[in-house]
Amino acid sequence: MNGSAYGKAEGMKATLIHGTHDIRVSSDVPDPVIRDDTDAIVRVLRSCICGSDLWPYNSADDNPQGDRIGHEFLGVIEEVGSGVRNRTAGQLVAPFVWADNTCDFCAQGLQTSCRHGGGWGSDGTDGGQGEAVRVPFADGTLVPMPGEPDDALLASMLTLSDVFSTGHHAAVSARVRRGDTVAVVGDGAVGLCAVLAAKRLGAERIILLGRHTDRTDLGREFGATDVVAERGDEAVEKVRELTGGDGVDAALECVGYVEAIRTAIEVTKDGRLVGRVGVSQYSDIPLGVGEFMRNVGVHGGVAPARAYIEELLPDVLEGRIQPGRVFDRTIGLDEVPDGYRAMNDREALKVLIKP
Repeated sequence: MNGSAYGKAEGMKATLIHGTHDIRVSSDVPDPVIRDDTDAIVRVLRSCICGSDLWPYNSADDNPQGDRIGHEFLGVIEEVGSGVRNRTAGQLVAPFVWADNTCDFCAQGLQTSCRHGGGWGSDGTDGGQGEAVRVPFADGTLVPMPGEPDDALLASMLTLSDVFSTGHHAAVSARVRRGDTVAVVGDGAVGLCAVLAAKRLGAERIILLGRHTDRTDLGREFGATDVVAERGDEAVEKVRELTGGDGVDAALECVGYVEAIRTAIEVTKDGRLVGRVGVSQYSDIPLGVGEFMRNVGVHGGVAPARAYIEELLPDVLEGRIQPGRVFDRTIGLDEVPDGYRAMNDREALKVLIKP
């Protein structure tokens, strides 16, 4: 940020989306300021590009002024409002959505449905791909992270703000149990994190459906026991062949295309669940008479990462899991437009940003 005092609008660097394939980094975005007494200002240490950011990247309407973008970030609190009680300057923190963490939905662990919350870059909030962010409801939104981690640990801690928590949500939604055979549909960063999450929950066999060898190789290191490169009906046939014809105990759909959700449903054993976390690019889930007769269910959606961070953090801090390995490219803020291009062109799995 330019200048030492918040509130002087001296300007900072931040990423703006101006339209389809039009990502720019501006150097004169106003510095964030405390608006409500429950706000905090967070200086961003690490952020990243999410696969879901590619949807607006490929479809946004032209906007000369640009909109802030980015929802995965990790940072240090610089300032808190007078109403903040449990967060202090200097704490390393991670958010996902912003939420009061006190409403009835938050109490159920569904902070993504908070009655008073929202997402980054909407309702006048900042995006995470910049130098600093105003955080509403700081006490409820921000989860403190202990210690002084190195680069590798910071990367894994960052994944708790979305991508690893999303993989975990897929596994939880499908009720993965110890000893299960699990199929993971998709070898993107979320799919690989879903492999890691299923392994953490005790899955005995994990079948990863993907065809990018560099990604599926990492998936094997994360715990995948089998890789199926086929798609569509051939993939279904292969998974059923691997499971003696019955299908898997749980399927984790981490892509969002109709072919992916159809595959996940068709490889799932009768009476079991599909955990769905891919941002859906379809209007209807293909559940027909056959799925009805087999009692296959679909559960999931956007991950309430705030509900999972504290549970997953010890395994990250102690090195039992290393989800930060999904980052295969690190860039500075000025390089963010090329980071989007690289992810969109599948030259990068997931891009880490160091402001």
